[in-house]
This record gives sequence, C-alpha cells and structure tokens, in this order.
Amino acid sequence: MAAEQERDLTAAAGRLSDHPRGGPTILRIILGTQLRRLRESLGISREAAGDAIRGSHAKISRLELGRVGCKQRDVEDLLTFYGVRDAATREQYLALARQAGSPGWWQKYSDVMSPWFDRLIGLEEAASIIRMYEVQFVPGLLQTPEYAHAVIRLGHPRADEHEIERRVELRTQRQSILERGSGPKLWAVVDEAALRRPPGDPRVLRDQIRHLLEITTQTDVTLQIAPFRLGGLAAAGGPVTILRFTEPDLPDIVYLEQLTSSLYLDKREEVESYMAVMDRLCATAERPDRTAQFLERLLSELT
Repeated sequence: MAAEQERDLTAAAGRLSDHPRGGPTILRIILGTQLRRLRESLGISREAAGDAIRGSHAKISRLELGRVGCKQRDVEDLLTFYGVRDAATREQYLALARQAGSPGWWQKYSDVMSPWFDRLIGLEEAASIIRMYEVQFVPGLLQTPEYAHAVIRLGHPRADEHEIERRVELRTQRQSILERGSGPKLWAVVDEAALRRPPGDPRVLRDQIRHLLEITTQTDVTLQIAPFRLGGLAAAGGPVTILRFTEPDLPDIVYLEQLTSSLYLDKREEVESYMAVMDRLCATAERPDRTAQFLERLLSELT
C-alpha cells in the first residue's frame, strides 16, 4: 500500500473516530466506504475480498454499504489482505469498527422498531439537512405525542397500549435532533390533505396545527404547505425524504418508506432525480413566509 494512501486513510480514520452525530450507523457506512475505496484502488474483486474473510461477495457488499457491523477479525483480515501494515492506521480502523458495533440509543426500542428503521434514525442524527414531502400525515419529526399516538394506532390496529406508547416515545425522542444547536435543518413540504384529514379526534388535529404554528418560528425548520388549489404536483407518488451530510464520505441519501419495507437510494443519478422533484415541489408550494397565515386560516375553519 502506498504511503500516500496510508496517510489519507489515517486522516480519515482519525476524523471519523470523533464523529459527533449519527452513532454506529454513520460509522458503519463511512468505515465501509473507506474499505471499498481501498479495495477498488487495489483492483481487488468483492469475491476475492470475501474469500479473505471466509465469506461471500454479498457479505463484502453489505459491509461496504454499512448495512451490517464489522467484526474485528474481518477488518483485521481485510486490512492485511489490502496491504495496510502501519500499526497506527490499523488500530484507528479497528477502533472505528468497535465504535460502529456499539448500539445507538434507539436500540432499546428494537422490540417495536421495524428492522430497516434503525438506519434512518442514525442518518437523521448525522444529517446536516433533512428535506421531506409528506402527503397523508404530518411528518413524524413534527408530530405532537397525541397526533403520533393516533397515527400509530391507525398503522398498528392490533397493538396493545404498551406497544403504542413505546412507539410514541421513540418518535418523540427522534424529534430531539431539532432541539440541538448542532442538529440538522429540516425543510418539509406538507400536502394540505395531511392537515385536513384528522387521524382520530378532531381536537388532536387542531392541537397539531397549533404546534406547527409554533414550529414556524424556529430558525432551523422551514415548513411549506402544498394547497389543493395548486392541482397536480411534481411528486414521486408518495412521501419522500432526502438526507444530506457535511461528512465527505457520506453521499446524499433518499429514503422511501413503504407499507412493510423501505428503500435507501444513494446512487447519484437517482438522488439527483428526487432532488429535482423536491426542488419543483418547493418552488410550487406556498412560500414559507405564508405558512403561518395558511395554518391560522385552516385552524379557524376547523375550530
């Protein structure tokens, strides 16, 4: 391995070992990215790398995408196979692997959390900007506990009250990222339908709209409404979330949630397509400075 590559890897590992947000999710993704770049720079195939750790090319792919944790032994064997001899560099990568294997705060809710959802929470925590479009409900990051309870009840009609409360608690804790000085900026476009269709008791919806009015005063949150009068919108057929990062080893990611699964897209052409859709939505929707007026008028109609 060239000395220049070792210096680059050492600098990256040192920077990431102190990564302030995102926890193990982000460390897994970035460590995987670094290992992939190293493998590709040496012209080594995934199959050969998989053989080096007694696994398959699919295991290498999952590891490089940050979808699974990195075992210490696997990282050691890969670094040896890739020719990384410097003891300090090896230890930095092994330290990253250890940190990436530690549980995030949200793991205590694993009993009520979908298998794919833990990655989203980690990405939200590490993001610098979160952009989203919601059609049916107020975004989860902006929901009141009562509204969240009603929405979760609709999605999990057979769940008992304890499970519902656990899910509400998880959603509420997710919202803490908007209260931190170092948290992400949120830019949300909400369809008018989501603000007119109560998930249960109409009082819950009215309180939710009052909460949104308070949110419009926050500097780190930009809220736009897509009213009915605009007609057809350049949407992607459903809710979309785009997460952007300042960390150079993290690509922009599009999150698409479905009924029983989700998709994470990070290929540049896919992300750019969704980014263009989001830009058109923001340009078409009511301007942010008119959001409070729209909500006040809607609240008067619902009262």
